[in-house]
Amino acid sequence: MDALGLARLQFATTTSFHFLFVLLTLGLVTAVAVMQTRATLSADPVHARMTRFWGRLYVVNYALGIATGIVMEFQFGLNWSGLSTFAGDVFGAPLALETLVAFFLESTFLGLWIFGWDRLDKWVHLALIWLVALTAFASAFWIMMANAFLQNPAGHELRDGVLRMVDFSALVTNPTFGTAFLHVCFASLTVGGVFLTGVSAYHFIRRTAEVDFFRRSLRLGVVLTALATPMLIGFGFGQFPVVERYQPDKLDTVGALDGMGLGFMIQIGFVLLLVSWVTVPLLFRDWVVRLRFPLYLMVVGIPLPFVAAIGGWLFREVGRQPWLVQGVLTTQDAMSHVSRDQMLVSFIAFTGVFAVLAVADWVLIARLARRGPASSESDEAPVSPLVPVL
Repeated sequence: MDALGLARLQFATTTSFHFLFVLLTLGLVTAVAVMQTRATLSADPVHARMTRFWGRLYVVNYALGIATGIVMEFQFGLNWSGLSTFAGDVFGAPLALETLVAFFLESTFLGLWIFGWDRLDKWVHLALIWLVALTAFASAFWIMMANAFLQNPAGHELRDGVLRMVDFSALVTNPTFGTAFLHVCFASLTVGGVFLTGVSAYHFIRRTAEVDFFRRSLRLGVVLTALATPMLIGFGFGQFPVVERYQPDKLDTVGALDGMGLGFMIQIGFVLLLVSWVTVPLLFRDWVVRLRFPLYLMVVGIPLPFVAAIGGWLFREVGRQPWLVQGVLTTQDAMSHVSRDQMLVSFIAFTGVFAVLAVADWVLIARLARRGPASSESDEAPVSPLVPVL
């Protein structure tokens, strides 16, 4: 590859890695907020323990996701300075709002939530986790707005050789923004639901002593998946008319590259929908646990929404080539003046960092998930003797 190819490959790699962290973060924080709401309203100790256990998994993923985001941000200045120079006045606005309004607030609320256990009023503490969830989705809102500008530049004028913002509301009403943002939101809820379902199923396969704990977690995961996946599919298909109108060459470009990949991504969505809907009736009288075979499918299915998400992201980005800002700025013109050797060293370094972060994330999450809830609590709950699950 030449320098441009390496720069594109590097950004695709780092963005894809970061996107996986984001999806799980958004999905888990929503589930944790629901758990804590039920715990606060009912004073049920099981829901309180669920909040602590799944909340710890969420915090681990969030922390490492932040690290991957910081690494990714460096590339705008290192590899794509032409984008900042030419379109920074427009493209940088939603990114700045994401940092100032969403990210800083989200981190503040999360810190208060983490250190506020048993110190803050229960209603204040509950409000904090919902504020964390709200600002997390607000962060996705601004990021997807910035990306929509790349897909269909709006709200600008060309002045003195660069783009200047003239209508911020045009960014909000950009046709390539709304359905794409909602698609990402429901994709994250599906990822969170599948993750809850898979981890809970794993513990039932191991014949866990925490039967009631993981029964409730399993039910929440299945219901969340069953509710979110139809919306995910709907908003996914809802983007095709927008693409045909504003980016007519995208479908042909992606189809020529890998038409089967797009079809496989869609098939995953329908598989998750079918499995979740079939599983919902089996939750009654614990038939899903008694049959056991569905449990293995749930564990194996954990990676599927992640694979589909990466496929969707690549479809959205690769099909726009050779444009970085559709019809306005090419990828070649946006690239910084760096040599192929410099790009190669940068690609190896960034990929190595991301690989370490990804491995650390999944090792930590897998270790905490395998240990179960008691080992994740400062005040360990008593664990009943190991009993077989029917």
